[in-house]
Amino acid sequence: METTDLDIQVKTLPESPGVYQYYDKDDRILYVGKAKNLKKRVASYFNKQHDSHRTNVMVKKIKNIKHIVVDSEMDALLLENNLIKKHQPRFNIMLRDDKTYPWLCIKNERFPRVFLTRQVVKDGSEYYGPYPSVRTVKTLMGLIKGLYQLRTCNYDLSQSKIDQGKYKVCLEYHLGNCKGPCEDYQDEEEYLKQIEAIRNIVKGNLKDSLKDFKDQMHALAEEMRFEEAEKVKRKINTLEKYQSKSTVVNPKISNVDVFSIVSDEGYGYVNFLQLSHGAIIRSHTIEMKKKLDETDEQLLELGITEIRQRFDSMSPEIYVPFEVEAGEHVKVSVPKLGDKKAIVDLSTRNAKYFRMERFKQMKIVDPDRHTNRLMAQMKEDLRLNEEPRHIECFDNSNIQGSNPVAACVVFKNGKPSKKDYRKFNIKTVEGPDDFASMEEVVYRRYRRLLEEDEPLPQLVIVDGGKGQLSSGVTALERLGLRGKIPIIGIAKRLEELFYPGDQYPLYLDKKTETLKIIQQLRNEAHRFGITFHRNKRSKNAIGTELEEITGIGEKTSIELLQHFRSITKVKEATFKELEDVIGTSKAGLIYNHYHTQNEN
Repeated sequence: METTDLDIQVKTLPESPGVYQYYDKDDRILYVGKAKNLKKRVASYFNKQHDSHRTNVMVKKIKNIKHIVVDSEMDALLLENNLIKKHQPRFNIMLRDDKTYPWLCIKNERFPRVFLTRQVVKDGSEYYGPYPSVRTVKTLMGLIKGLYQLRTCNYDLSQSKIDQGKYKVCLEYHLGNCKGPCEDYQDEEEYLKQIEAIRNIVKGNLKDSLKDFKDQMHALAEEMRFEEAEKVKRKINTLEKYQSKSTVVNPKISNVDVFSIVSDEGYGYVNFLQLSHGAIIRSHTIEMKKKLDETDEQLLELGITEIRQRFDSMSPEIYVPFEVEAGEHVKVSVPKLGDKKAIVDLSTRNAKYFRMERFKQMKIVDPDRHTNRLMAQMKEDLRLNEEPRHIECFDNSNIQGSNPVAACVVFKNGKPSKKDYRKFNIKTVEGPDDFASMEEVVYRRYRRLLEEDEPLPQLVIVDGGKGQLSSGVTALERLGLRGKIPIIGIAKRLEELFYPGDQYPLYLDKKTETLKIIQQLRNEAHRFGITFHRNKRSKNAIGTELEEITGIGEKTSIELLQHFRSITKVKEATFKELEDVIGTSKAGLIYNHYHTQNEN
């Protein structure tokens, strides 16, 4: 069955929370959905027949898939709402009406009220959210009411009206939920301190509120007011358990474009997030092929111009990871902390996911391009003079000092070349000596390649630290190859890479493809060497018992084991059965050895 572009897109989706968008052949948006795991959710549309006719019709129309990666399911839910309202996709029903998610409002008034609302009114009030459900906001409001005494009435508490005695305290005052600012029982400055504490809690900054409550608790305890101190302690416990933070939406970030870039040897990937009224309404990533080894700054500047023109963006401010030129009328900000930095990081993460997907698609559609990119990356990461198209890795195996062997595995163009693997019995070294064994096998391997005029590798890796590397260098030196073949050692514990003559190791990023290839080489050499060692040890252990019989050697032992399959069956065999396999003389030696033992 032929693999389609859509199949490749589904297979290379990340297994992360996010929002996916389906498009038809005319690039019209069909559907926006959210997912805890993008790959599983999107794949579920294509691997079965759906009960709903409408869903089956939609799936047949899908020709392209786009997605946006976010931090959590909650963020995906909020982002889905924003995108559906923005694009009104044909097959979305649930979120098309005028309803919106709830916000928490701190009203712009004297003695501000704090309440839940679905309507954002531009009257100077502060709005936090939106939250994914009313229950979430009610939980937050319950926390706030439990910590602070705020008014719930909608009176105009101007000082003149309070002085005129227009209002009377209500039941909330008598229940202890309000301190009665309507009758001037509470100072405005004290009330505003509570509002500032609430702002910090909503933003996720609990440090100041916790400190204030702990100071109150200690002061009350010193005054022997233990019941009141216990109430404050309960507030501290409630506050410490509370967490509320969204990286997708922040009401203070409005009408802003966010750009970021990740790049490799041949391509740059620029991601664009568009924010409106504090929410992401668009995400788009473009791939840019390098022509003249352009810098990230040059690529990002070109990408910003292209994307803003394509989407006709008039946002007066952009957030970027580093300084760029974006025109006279655009403010360029490079956030260092807080929500603005978090939104730039989110853009970078989307660019990285897009790049990884392109790599996965490349392996399927254009394997040569993938290999060329990987080799260029390894050359740069490992500071080599040429691409390591042919790599060989050595590993010693001498468990408990017995049957010392070594293995050499070969990778060509980043993939195992198993026909070129080689096994070595250690011949010149007595006992378990990793350094001497490494020198022997490296010397034997490349002496043979030189004698047979075979091509030498562009990189040699030895499994071990400075000692094994030094042994490998000595072997190359004996052959006159030092400096002609790059050789490095990899230490297991911290994945350190050692170079000849360099005191300090090289540490590669744990996620780089270069380190993954080296780890794969090391693990494959270890597996191949251990298998060879075990087979040899097992064979020796079985053969030893027969070879201890005077007159019976290794060749006879192998013939018997190949025929009878086990030592037990050799012991139980009749003289005639043994004679048919190894002849009369040797059959007599074995038969008499076991049957005489049994009689004794």
